[in-house]
Amino acid sequence: MLMPRCGQPDTKTSHNNKTNPLHIVSHYTFFPNNPRWPPSKRGLTYAFNLNFPSVCVAPVVRAFNTWATSTRYFTFTRVSNVASADLKISWERGNHGDGSPFSGGILAHAFSPTDGRFHYNADQSWSIGARQNSFDVETVALHEIGHLLGLGHSQFQNAIMWSTISSGAVKGLASDDILGIRALYGV
Repeated sequence: MLMPRCGQPDTKTSHNNKTNPLHIVSHYTFFPNNPRWPPSKRGLTYAFNLNFPSVCVAPVVRAFNTWATSTRYFTFTRVSNVASADLKISWERGNHGDGSPFSGGILAHAFSPTDGRFHYNADQSWSIGARQNSFDVETVALHEIGHLLGLGHSQFQNAIMWSTISSGAVKGLASDDILGIRALYGV
């Protein structure tokens, strides 16, 4: 399958939510060894690298706000000092020195807690909102922030943590995404 996708590899471990009387099956996954932010880091800071297009800042800020509102666990504060920020967001091309070069249909990637790096592939076509033959900055931010918080890829196609997305598509968080964060952090 050659769909445009996240640069994080898929995992095969899913979790069954048996505490719900409706026996809902959860499809979220975590990174190996379940890395997470320590309880003392519920308030995370983020900063944009100087190469980040100013027109794309607002959609990423909205994505952070969506995660904060939906999880009711994390808060996110934008800071100007990239070096001291918990989460560092930038546009990169090809082999950009993090051991995960962009190639083919890779749209972006982010690393598990507590690494904090989130890179968009600058060689892709980006848009604000749905536009044919481009990828929505906010939708991809929602996905990659999930990785920054510790979520792996979901096996539920409607989840933001599904590993692929079509050009022109706009997605939001699904219940599977929220259940995954709540399970990971014991909320």
